[in-house]
Amino acid sequence: MEIINSNYKILIVDDVKANVMLLKALIKKNNYQILEAGNGKEALDMFELHQPDLILLDIMMPIYDGYQVIDIIRNGNIKPDVDIILITALDNKEDVVKGFNAGANDYISKPFNNEELEARIRHQISLIAAKKEIENKTKDLIAAIKNRDKLYSVIAHDLRSPLSSVKMIITLLVSELKDSNIDKDLFDLLNEANRTTENLFILLDNLLKWTKSQTGRLNISAQNIDIISIVYGLIDLYSLVSQNKSITIKVMSDVLNLEINSDPDIVKTIIRNLLSNAIKFSYPNSEVLIKIEDKEENVLIIVEDHGCGIQEDKKANLLADKECGYTSYGTDNEEGSGLGLSLCQEFTNKLGGEIWFESEFEKGSKFFVSLPKKLLDR
Repeated sequence: MEIINSNYKILIVDDVKANVMLLKALIKKNNYQILEAGNGKEALDMFELHQPDLILLDIMMPIYDGYQVIDIIRNGNIKPDVDIILITALDNKEDVVKGFNAGANDYISKPFNNEELEARIRHQISLIAAKKEIENKTKDLIAAIKNRDKLYSVIAHDLRSPLSSVKMIITLLVSELKDSNIDKDLFDLLNEANRTTENLFILLDNLLKWTKSQTGRLNISAQNIDIISIVYGLIDLYSLVSQNKSITIKVMSDVLNLEINSDPDIVKTIIRNLLSNAIKFSYPNSEVLIKIEDKEENVLIIVEDHGCGIQEDKKANLLADKECGYTSYGTDNEEGSGLGLSLCQEFTNKLGGEIWFESEFEKGSKFFVSLPKKLLDR
């Protein structure tokens, strides 16, 4: 890291003019920018006006002493973290400790050794330069992250609407042409296009919600919602996908309606991803079961499939962070991003709930989501 001394301003504060001149002569030969003040009041005025990088500060001065100057700077709004070296004739170590407690970075005693003074100044300047470099790199990194997240959001948002239209058109075509005399190969291609657009739509929707969550733009809005109605609505949404694999979706609940106070969009996203995964990993001609249980303060949603299950060595990463999340192909080679379950985990936590699973390889999986009936302030 190259340090250009002329880029740094040093404020010398001492009520003895000879001391100021001596310090100035020593420092100036190293090409630092020099500022001067003869007392604590002048020091604060010069500090506010020029905002130096380093202050060489005498302790015993009129109007404001060195301790008072440090206290005012450290508790102010203008560069409160400026580096300060105390220059003192005091031999009492308690006074030096007092200076450090007030917020000084270093000290040197009068009469000082010229080489020692230069070394201490050089050391502080190197620390200041390193801190500036870290701050600049941090700003660049934050800017890059913001630009990346903005790009994700724009891509997901701008693609979501037209893709939704394409998905609805293809779904309608598949539904209408299923019993017609269309060529089987053409119908299979259309069916594959339908499945692909469905998967892509889920990915984009998840990506949009995840980006909003990561950038703090996901607003949680609590409303009174009926969990059972939401479940049946999502079953209708996936009816064509489940029919294509000859999968039956059943709902088990002791009540016809179960109202909770929560965010409907987030709840739908959680259940939608679990239902989509259950269909994806189920074998053809099997059953997906959704159980809804009314607990005292929570509602428990269980999505159970009779599919390929999860291998033991994969279970640890299943609900892990997105960086190491688990993903695999479905029983009909359906692709996934690995983002869905991570999103379920994150969103369940945001709603104050819990998510866990049980699975047996080649026999199926159960995913449990427990949500509070009333959304708490988080």
